[in-house]
Amino acid sequence: MKMTDLKPTILWQCFDEITKVPRPSKKEEKIIAYLEEFARKHNIDYSKDQIGNIVMRKPATKGYEHLETVILQSHMDMVCEKNSDVVHDFEKDPIRTVVDGDWLRAEGTTLGADNGIGCAAQMAVLISNDIEHGPLECLFTVDEETGLTGAQNIQPGFLSGKILLNLDSEDEGEMFIGCAGGKDTQGLFTYKKEELPQGYIFLKVSVSGLRGGHSGGDIHLGLGNANKLLARFLMEVDKEMSWVLSEIKGGNLRNAIAREAYAIIGIEAAKKETVRVLLNEFSAAVENELSAVEPSVKFSLETAETPDFKIDCTTKHNLLLALIVCPHGVLGMSHEIEGLVETSTNLASVKMIEDNGILIGTSQRSSTESLKIAACDQVASTFRLAGAEVRHSDGYPGWKPNPNSKILQAASDTYEEIFGKKPAIKAIHAGLECGLFLDKYPYLDMVSFGPTLRDVHSPAERIEIKTVQMWWDHLLLLLKRIPSAKA
Repeated sequence: MKMTDLKPTILWQCFDEITKVPRPSKKEEKIIAYLEEFARKHNIDYSKDQIGNIVMRKPATKGYEHLETVILQSHMDMVCEKNSDVVHDFEKDPIRTVVDGDWLRAEGTTLGADNGIGCAAQMAVLISNDIEHGPLECLFTVDEETGLTGAQNIQPGFLSGKILLNLDSEDEGEMFIGCAGGKDTQGLFTYKKEELPQGYIFLKVSVSGLRGGHSGGDIHLGLGNANKLLARFLMEVDKEMSWVLSEIKGGNLRNAIAREAYAIIGIEAAKKETVRVLLNEFSAAVENELSAVEPSVKFSLETAETPDFKIDCTTKHNLLLALIVCPHGVLGMSHEIEGLVETSTNLASVKMIEDNGILIGTSQRSSTESLKIAACDQVASTFRLAGAEVRHSDGYPGWKPNPNSKILQAASDTYEEIFGKKPAIKAIHAGLECGLFLDKYPYLDMVSFGPTLRDVHSPAERIEIKTVQMWWDHLLLLLKRIPSAKA
């Protein structure tokens, strides 16, 4: 079975088209061009702003002109992660999709259902001839995943609707009415290149096989972080012998939990077996620690080619201490909403960059603004104590829940009408663009919902097929029950 054999046909056909168009965050030129051509092909009125956001408009069907204009909203970019043994160029190659039982996934890469399935739903509504609805605006934003750039830069007047349906949630049967705000903190170490010591051999130490996942939606699961695990092992080496560091890399994106990491280290030739024993013991300990959540974690040690230099000892020492001390995971739970993570931080990446730099990337989230700042200060203090330069992103605000929302009531009532049960009303620890929309359009009434996705931001990303039909049926009924503009 292929994706295009699935139901509802029109939605899956639209998503199939989207998977063929490269759309990495900050490199959305091809998907923007595709969406513009889609609008022209189907004679849909549309506008594009200076940042690349696109809004397509469709008038009300007969008899529904009195409904308030509703904005359907999704982001067009996707997280680009792949397994290390997979050959794939996200800037050129289509996503290879696989129907795997009850789920749709990709071959060794992220699927991009986050948030391509939302875009596909908007497209399907726009081109369908048998859907009843009031006036529609379909908003496709750029660069949600690496900076919320589209939502940050959307201008007053670009949209006219007063109700917004965000199609970027990941659990069918759940309605989201709030989300965390976020901010990034980076630590930059500058090292000196030094000559290699005589009589040293070089080894590549690697951590792989971790699940990864979304740094908001999955942070509470206690998954392994490759950067933290690598640092812990290097600390074990540090306790036993002199060693040098020539290269280090771990993780990739700010909003993904690091799945893989490696370091190239130098040791005295006579110490090789000692390092191997240390790794075997450490590997066994970690496998025991993470057996319930990371059954495939793997550590490897192999001989590496002799590098051109080593990092100076002071920077190596400070970097290792920073990685050990830097917090990762849940920092606090909400006192108001049971089970909701309030504050967290993600040790996302370690990368060697130009001009002798080593850049540590982290991301902090909280539904309480003051605690978000406190988390950023905690991470920044770690880096400053280790002698690194600290950089912060501008960040983005959270979305404060409104339990008296009219669109929430309509969404809840229509869900119960179809499925005979009430949906769960929740806030989410992951970031959504809704808080930023409120900055420019403070009158917006919003709710977020979607089909079931799992392991987003990792190559294990998948979408549960049956929930797409359920979500689609609910969306279509909700479009008929949007509150009246005169209410």
